[in-house]
Amino acid sequence: MATTADYKLGEYTYPRGWFMIASSAEVTDTPVAVRYFGEDMVLYRGQSGRVFLVEAYCPHMGTHLAKNTTSYVVKDKSHVEGDNIRCPYHAWRFGPDGKCNDIPYSPGPIPKKACLKNWKVIERAGCLWIWHDEEGGEPDYALPAFENYYNSQWVKWNIEPLGELNSHPQEIVDNIADKGHLVPVHGSEDMAIFENRFEDHVCWQVLKAGHRTLSSKEEGMTNDTWYTGPGILQSTMEGDYPSHMLIAHTPVDDGLVKVWYGLLVKSPNEKPTETDISIAGEYEKAGLDAFAQDFEIWADKRPCLSPMMVKGDGPFDKVRIWYKQFFNARERASDFQKRVNGHYISKGTSRDPWEDAA
Repeated sequence: MATTADYKLGEYTYPRGWFMIASSAEVTDTPVAVRYFGEDMVLYRGQSGRVFLVEAYCPHMGTHLAKNTTSYVVKDKSHVEGDNIRCPYHAWRFGPDGKCNDIPYSPGPIPKKACLKNWKVIERAGCLWIWHDEEGGEPDYALPAFENYYNSQWVKWNIEPLGELNSHPQEIVDNIADKGHLVPVHGSEDMAIFENRFEDHVCWQVLKAGHRTLSSKEEGMTNDTWYTGPGILQSTMEGDYPSHMLIAHTPVDDGLVKVWYGLLVKSPNEKPTETDISIAGEYEKAGLDAFAQDFEIWADKRPCLSPMMVKGDGPFDKVRIWYKQFFNARERASDFQKRVNGHYISKGTSRDPWEDAA
């Protein structure tokens, strides 16, 4: 397993950015243990409906706040009270701000250090998101709005948790520039366009090509795909049923990520019919099958610390420079952006044949 240091990405182990931590459906008033960015955490939904993320261990005696089923705190359903969480060992209660606000057996003052580290959680588009920054700063770009999710003409995605992948996220992000794998892995045909564009914290890919099974050679498919920061990939595809894909990956430990997939599908009707919903399910499965082709390769490949680039590859070198902005102090982000911002057209397509290459 390769680490951030092996890829020489920068001074921080984990990237700065917005990251998914769960689907909305996964989180209830039963606290659940999660781990991200090398830290054990607890995720729960308060009685107000809001979701909270706190560090896993009680500062009193180090008890894990979620891993218990036998304490009467859990059995009596006082584990979550309002938006507070109680430790199952001694019933210390912590508020949504992380501060202890009740020690039921002690008349003395609550220690000032009786606090849990906590993260602000945003619930949007059926997903839960947090901002991670090893410098502790506020977000320097916005979480995507996911407008199509809130449009009633689109069939909402069912977020699929794909589990953990024993791979550094660099290997996943490289895919945005990987022109060469599209034919042998995904079945692309008659590629007309492959290009990338870098705009500060956003990296784009535009692909137009036919497909062995999903489109005719005459029609082809146009995919517009982009990263917003290091961990949120979206992709749109035109057609009779336009689709909008989400792939989110979040570091668990250095060299280990958790991955989710979802697909919105636009109905041709103002309100999706039963048929539209059924077709959307078929599109969702097809998209998941396509992503699984990448997932299988990432799971078993050796880390690529330095790509052996040849003509026909996309701009891997530019992607890796772009990615470094998230592993270094934010004051240096513009240095990396200036080195790659712009439009890059990969040769070897019908629109941009090798004969036109300089």
